[in-house]
Amino acid sequence: MLLTELGRAFRDFRPGFWPTAMTAVGVAVLVGLGTWQVVRLVEKNAINAHRAAQATGPAIDLPAAISDPEALDFRRVRLVGRFDHARELHLACRSQRGNDGICPVTPLLRADGPPVLVNRGWVPSRFRDPAARAAGQVGGTVTIEGILRTEPRRGWLMPDNDPVRNVWLWFDLPAMARAAGVPGAAPFYVEAGPAPNPGGYPLGGQTMVELPNNHLQYAITWYALAIVLLVIYVMSQRVRPAGPRA
Repeated sequence: MLLTELGRAFRDFRPGFWPTAMTAVGVAVLVGLGTWQVVRLVEKNAINAHRAAQATGPAIDLPAAISDPEALDFRRVRLVGRFDHARELHLACRSQRGNDGICPVTPLLRADGPPVLVNRGWVPSRFRDPAARAAGQVGGTVTIEGILRTEPRRGWLMPDNDPVRNVWLWFDLPAMARAAGVPGAAPFYVEAGPAPNPGGYPLGGQTMVELPNNHLQYAITWYALAIVLLVIYVMSQRVRPAGPRA
């Protein structure tokens, strides 16, 4: 029965030139988009696996000088120094639960190496003023554990930072180092780990190790649309035999 129906469909199939051309282009585009999503899926899996392997290892003491910071991207590091809270920068950010706020980025002055900008974690917007979270402005020598980062975080639609108003929307290391008065800062920054701060804020441990990866669903969607388009094309190009006249 199925073979009979397939034979009838093939016999009645009379494709036109323009419907065929437009369908071919459409299917090619949809398959191309699906294939691109598969490529991105493989790439994103590799990135997440690398990040996880780096971030789950034991913390290492940060050396005074690093010849290849990229090799330590997402490594857990330990560093000792003194925070210069008077130079705090305010990076717009969200907590891991999606709550709006800021992330104070503070120079950590080290005795054995250049200063390092430290993203200390998330703070609610109502505590933007450091005086509102004075307990968390720890003084003296401190030991920080966190994740070393090297890459900038500017989205393609993200506007410019505003150093004059101390409003930072993305991590621009050279500009932030200048604004913090430490132009010779290390060419990387550190995101503080989850160790609690006095008073509860900043709330560390905000590093997103695993990037969202929905590319498999996107690939399936594009391939499914290509199949649907083919079915519509075939059904629309069938010429049904005329029935008996009354």
